[in-house]
Amino acid sequence: MAKDVLCEVRNCVFWEEGNLCSAEEIYIVSHTGTQAENQRETDCKTFESMFS
Repeated sequence: MAKDVLCEVRNCVFWEEGNLCSAEEIYIVSHTGTQAENQRETDCKTFESMFS
C-alpha cells in the first residue's frame, strides 16, 4: 500500500498541509462499472467537503 496519499483538494475535510490525505481509508470508484480505462473514469468517494 501507499505510505502517503497525496491530495490537492483543499476543501476536503481530510486535506492536510503538504497535500496529504488524513482519511483512515480511501475509496475510489469507476464511472464505467468495475474497470476504468483511465483516470477520468474514476472518482474519490472518500471526499467530504469542509463547507457542508
